[in-house]
Amino acid sequence: MCGIVGVLSFTNSTFRVSERYLTRMRDVMAHRGPDGAGIFVSPDRQLGLGFRRLAIIDLSERAMQPMSNEDGTLWVVFNGEIYNHAQIRSELEELGGHRWKTDHSDTEVILHAFEQWGINCVQKFRGMFAIALWDTKQRQLWLIRDRIGVKPLCYSIHHGRITFASEIKALLEDQDQKRDVNEEALYYYLSFNATPAPLTLFSGIKKLAPGTWLRVNEDGHVQESRYWDVLDHTQPLRNASEAEIAERILFELRTSVKLRKISDVPVGVFLSGGIDSSTNAALFSDGDGQPLKTFSIGYDQEYQSYPSELPYARKIAQKVGAEHHELLLKENDLFRSLPLIIRHQDEPLADPVCMPVYFVSKLARDSGVTVCQVGEGSDELFCGYKYWKDSLRLQRLSNALPIPSALRNLGIAGLSLVERSRQAFNHQFSCEVLRRALAKQPVFWGGVEVFSD
Repeated sequence: MCGIVGVLSFTNSTFRVSERYLTRMRDVMAHRGPDGAGIFVSPDRQLGLGFRRLAIIDLSERAMQPMSNEDGTLWVVFNGEIYNHAQIRSELEELGGHRWKTDHSDTEVILHAFEQWGINCVQKFRGMFAIALWDTKQRQLWLIRDRIGVKPLCYSIHHGRITFASEIKALLEDQDQKRDVNEEALYYYLSFNATPAPLTLFSGIKKLAPGTWLRVNEDGHVQESRYWDVLDHTQPLRNASEAEIAERILFELRTSVKLRKISDVPVGVFLSGGIDSSTNAALFSDGDGQPLKTFSIGYDQEYQSYPSELPYARKIAQKVGAEHHELLLKENDLFRSLPLIIRHQDEPLADPVCMPVYFVSKLARDSGVTVCQVGEGSDELFCGYKYWKDSLRLQRLSNALPIPSALRNLGIAGLSLVERSRQAFNHQFSCEVLRRALAKQPVFWGGVEVFSD
């Protein structure tokens, strides 16, 4: 997971980029890139790009960033991986007109793809990415984030400049950056356990939303555009049989896994023992004959709140012939790691899964594995939460009940009084579900809910 950082000073600003300023911002993210660091400052010192490298594709020095095209008219810093870079490169080579300086760098593919197709090149990219491109001819900075928002990209516009980085802590190295709480974002955090893009909990600092690009002219004019939405790419399968749907899902999973196995460094799999990570491990172990490395986290004793899943993980590891690694955590391990985890999170995240994820990542790295597949999002994609199914049933019931508007309003007023008199979380939650049903609002309003209004 490389780290990118940069700044563009607008034409009406007296601010000029120095290497010291940029290096300080870059190196606060040194943990993201232990394999090298680079920097570029334009001759007029209006534009600066910084990079911390974790080498995954094309480990050569020629693939180092910031990287320019052959005539220096385009510069890029990029965090992530373009899984189909080889196919895009073949297409570009067939078209001709591009000079290549690397053997198989996905970073260089981004540069030449942008030369060839402009911002529409992003439609060809299959991967996870946070990209910053500086076009010296048009004097424009482009910030681009992948479709789902796997790779982070934050930015701030202040004092006649825009700064951007993979992590908020890099932006805070700018002495002029405000350090105030964003109260609107705090409201959302208390509602949903996290702060949704484009907000962060820092006033003035934003996350670039998933599937979005930002174009910044040197005069400070900013244009933002959503280039992808999942609802534009869905195909109803109401008339398909269960067998056909299962076959198509398995085909897509195999394709996805095949793309993610492409790497010049060792790749492993996080294995919890659940259906999603077990499927991931089974598919990753298929094909190349190399033993798969799997990594699991457990606890030193049985906790009622978190039953151990290690027996299931071991069973799957054995089934797929994996080289299996485990780490047993104690309560003190979690408490001792809190300051470091909080620093890495940048802003509060109330989901405790970030703690075992930190330790399983460290276990993999200590075992010589650079890249690991996680398999996030399957519960959301395949309705793995009981509450989601309950919500669907409640919604159907709410739609079917012929309740007059006057009675609905009376019910909402009564619930409001009851909710104020009792503060228990479960009670508040039940009241909110009923209130939404009576108000003819969707019963389901998010995957995670903490406090009601």
